[in-house]
Amino acid sequence: MNFLEQFWPSTIDGLSLGAIYALMALGYTMVYGVLRLINFAHSEIFMIGTFAALFTVSGLSLSSPVGGVALIGITLVIAVAGGLAAGGSAMALEYVAYRPLRKKGASRLAALISAIGASIFLQQLFALVVIPAVFDRPKEGGRLPVQEHFVERSELFSVFGASVTNDKVIIFLGAILMMIALDQFVSRTRLGRGIRSTAQDPEAAVLMGVNIDRIVTVTFAVGGAMAGVAAALYLVRFEETGYFVGFLLGIKAFTAAVLGGIGNLRGALVGGFALGLIEMYGSSIFGSEWRDVVAFSILVLVLMFRPTGILGESLQQARA
Repeated sequence: MNFLEQFWPSTIDGLSLGAIYALMALGYTMVYGVLRLINFAHSEIFMIGTFAALFTVSGLSLSSPVGGVALIGITLVIAVAGGLAAGGSAMALEYVAYRPLRKKGASRLAALISAIGASIFLQQLFALVVIPAVFDRPKEGGRLPVQEHFVERSELFSVFGASVTNDKVIIFLGAILMMIALDQFVSRTRLGRGIRSTAQDPEAAVLMGVNIDRIVTVTFAVGGAMAGVAAALYLVRFEETGYFVGFLLGIKAFTAAVLGGIGNLRGALVGGFALGLIEMYGSSIFGSEWRDVVAFSILVLVLMFRPTGILGESLQQARA
């Protein structure tokens, strides 16, 4: 009975949460499509985006919570800050942690180990250096809240009695617009064609004059920028971050990428929203403490029974 009572509130919460998962999942799926590498340091790229967004909000020195058009403007500002910081960090990560291995023809296992090492390094760097040096306040259990709440939440409309607030609408629409922009970039631009050709056949792409190093850098930058925008939307919803914020959320975004069909951009969109809805429905049925269990059970089931994901495309066809 609780599931039926909470169905519409859970649906609204699931869509807004799924939008964040989907944006972050795009980074996993793009890198896998081009390099066939699971970039486990992508969760820390997201974390860097949340810190850039938090630093930007703190720098605005807001005297009171904002809503309406002002909230849209602030969301755009912190999304740009998060996207630039995360995209730049992803490019640096590729240059330092992956490119030397790729030049030497190292195995994918070596690249995977490098990704895990980079992830742990970035976590500890922010925990021990960045938070004490940049933010003049103690972290609470690894969490760093916004000094003053900056989002004035207000109900815009209701769906069957479930309240739809302004922040959730901004998160949902912002994610959709970014996904449309990315889809058009990959489908219609010259760099997008380079990404698709490299994903399909790297050797043939080189023979056709494609600069693989440039394409890989662009792939990391775009995937990182998507994670940075997701980080800004995360801050709008939860108004806190921390050096450990990307760990669990990164695994869930990877789950969303696998659920939709890793290597498929539109699959990341489908998987993100599906995972967000499944999590919230699972919370209303089993209780909120079971939310993570439900999410990772879905990952196990998908890998067991449909490893190509919801859209059912093969990895070779869906790459990029």
